[in-house]
Amino acid sequence: MIAVVDYGVGNLFSLTASLESLGIEAVVTGDKRKIASADKIILPGVGAFGDAKELLDKSGLTDFLIDEARSGKPFLGICLGMQLLHEESSEYGIHKGLGLIPGKVCSLAGDTRGLKVPAMGWNALKIDRECPLLKYISDGDYVYYVHSYYVPAGEYTAAHSDYGVAVSGVTWNKNVYGTQFHPEKSGVKGLKILQAFEEL
Repeated sequence: MIAVVDYGVGNLFSLTASLESLGIEAVVTGDKRKIASADKIILPGVGAFGDAKELLDKSGLTDFLIDEARSGKPFLGICLGMQLLHEESSEYGIHKGLGLIPGKVCSLAGDTRGLKVPAMGWNALKIDRECPLLKYISDGDYVYYVHSYYVPAGEYTAAHSDYGVAVSGVTWNKNVYGTQFHPEKSGVKGLKILQAFEEL
């Protein structure tokens, strides 16, 4: 079973609908006991980094989720949830993340060579290294993004997309994975990524 973490942000309906369409058992919850009993964890998120981190802290889930991830349980962050997995963000000030994947979240503004921000729409994934989350994905497959901040491609990038700059589409550190794009809005390819996560 997958626990989808409910902490007050995130498009939970489309994500759970996608999981259900794949026949994957999932529960939306902020209850530590239910999360602990799940086989895998998904941390969704939309909105501003600082606000989301504050909600996560107030829910009492921050340290708990770090411990769950460090236990080896497969953990996936989506969109803002992916950004929260990293060390810090510069969105409206400096905010500390969960630190599960090395890297910092930066503004797209000024880096996109004239492309509009937020980045919104379909973009091709370029695979940088073999990753279990990408077992059904081919180089050049398109996925759907909506974001104004990004993690620059680097050592922990498994796949990136070009948007005037190399944007980490998938980041990965051991059992912890993040997708800047929305798998639940990325059609068949997005469903394949969720399926691959379930199969970990």
